[in-house]
Amino acid sequence: MDEFSLIQNILDGSQADFEQLVKMYQPNVFRTAMGLLHNKEDAEEITQDVFLKVYDSLSSFNQRATLSTWIYRVTINTCLNFLKKKKGNRLLVGLSALLGLASKEKQCEKLVTDKEEKDSIRKAMQELPGKQRLAFVLTKYEELPQRQVAEIMQISEGAVEQLVIRARNNLRKKLEKIVG
Repeated sequence: MDEFSLIQNILDGSQADFEQLVKMYQPNVFRTAMGLLHNKEDAEEITQDVFLKVYDSLSSFNQRATLSTWIYRVTINTCLNFLKKKKGNRLLVGLSALLGLASKEKQCEKLVTDKEEKDSIRKAMQELPGKQRLAFVLTKYEELPQRQVAEIMQISEGAVEQLVIRARNNLRKKLEKIVG
């Protein structure tokens, strides 16, 4: 079924077709949210919010872009709005998780090291300028082609490439400072 037919069926009230749309795009929406938010629970919540927004605003989809590009755009805007609301309140792994493994020192030490590495990467990613972080997540986490990332971000392919290069260089500098 082509995009136009799928959209039309959903607008005509087909719950099965909407469920098909969700199944098709849910993994991509979740990965994109994870790449931007770095928190599974938040990404799951955002994923649900995105599909509610898609359902509510599908009638205004003008088909100038592909459906997937539009859904990515909804995902990104939803994530950015979430981050604005949350601003700085990031959930971290609690000490209880570490204490539960206290009897297994090596596992506990590895968990602490892994958590520190993940926190360092998360912190470095969060410090990237918004457009760099977005271009990096879409090209590296989502593995989208630059043409589609350019459509989603509404910029040229060359600008996407430059943003990814800058993001990579900034991440390298930030992580070198942290690691030593």
